[in-house]
Amino acid sequence: MATKSLFVGNLAVSVTEDALRELLADFGPLGAIRVIDSKGFAFIDIPEEKLAEAIEGLNGRDFEGRPLRVDEARPRKERGQGGFGGGRERGPRW
Repeated sequence: MATKSLFVGNLAVSVTEDALRELLADFGPLGAIRVIDSKGFAFIDIPEEKLAEAIEGLNGRDFEGRPLRVDEARPRKERGQGGFGGGRERGPRW
């Protein structure tokens, strides 16, 4: 079964993996759940055919006093190599 990664944002920092598993129980067997506590979001692997249904059913829904932000997870943008300038090309210094 193919899975997609679901982004769930605006979570209270107290939200647990078990609470998310219960919240998403209606959307089929769940795969990995990665809760990013300090940022207030999580990534949850769900069956591909349930992705749109989960987004429609959960986006904006109140969960532990906060409206959820739910969408398909997008690949992380690559960042520069670090240091000053972050790998960006710099123009002339005058």
